Amino acid sequence: MSGLLAGKLAVVTGSSRGIGAAIAENLAAKGSDVVLNYTSPSSETLAKELADSLASKHGVKTYVVQADLGTPTGPAEFVQRIKDQVGGGKPLQIDILVNNAGIALNDKLTDLTVEQFDKTYRVNVLGPLLLMQAVEPHLPRDRSGRVVNLSSVSSTCGFVGQSVYGGTKAALEAMTRTWARELSEALHRKRHHPGARHGANAGIKGWIEHTPLARPRPGIDSQELVDDAPSSGGRPAYTTEVAGIVGMLCTEDAAWCTGQVVCANGGMLMLH
Repeated sequence: MSGLLAGKLAVVTGSSRGIGAAIAENLAAKGSDVVLNYTSPSSETLAKELADSLASKHGVKTYVVQADLGTPTGPAEFVQRIKDQVGGGKPLQIDILVNNAGIALNDKLTDLTVEQFDKTYRVNVLGPLLLMQAVEPHLPRDRSGRVVNLSSVSSTCGFVGQSVYGGTKAALEAMTRTWARELSEALHRKRHHPGARHGANAGIKGWIEHTPLARPRPGIDSQELVDDAPSSGGRPAYTTEVAGIVGMLCTEDAAWCTGQVVCANGGMLMLH
């Protein structure tokens, strides 16, 4: 297989659907072998169908690995299962890790529970940290490795109902900066800041209305999106648009970038 990422192995968490599936597709199109991950049995069929599609379309190797990354043992078990599947008698090398899996249990301050806090932080913060620990021995040692952590504009914008979710994403960004220094000889780390996306833009109409690239494009965007724009505030991102930025960050062209927030939100949030 030829391509910018030929010969690489990429691990994408939460990749049976949505942004994770789009990222897996983008990396496979660039020639990378891909490990797809899902948590619940209801996602198994989707993950396997995507794996078959990527292998057929792009001629890459695909692996489907179940793991609950929100448990204390889940990340280590996940990496062990990857080793068991990839095999080949050679030491496992993970060239690309995309920490995409996450949950959002949104509620206003007065309604939040300890259970919501605990579950969200376990999946969105502890999970990526433990997975980085488990993956670290398998990273390349020539700075060619790539880790992209999916954050959110919620870490900065202060959306109503996202005290906990926004906090988890801010924590992930802080950890990313630390990891970029601690593991600088192994790889490059980036935080990716998606904004509103198709099917996930409820409650932030005012923000979308002031997002430069959110204006609908009649004749290009689906009629459903065009018709919905007045009530939702504009056009949210397609998953492929977010995945494209992640794919770019995983290539050699992004070699001089580490520990950074890279925004892909249509201009909703402009950082400097």
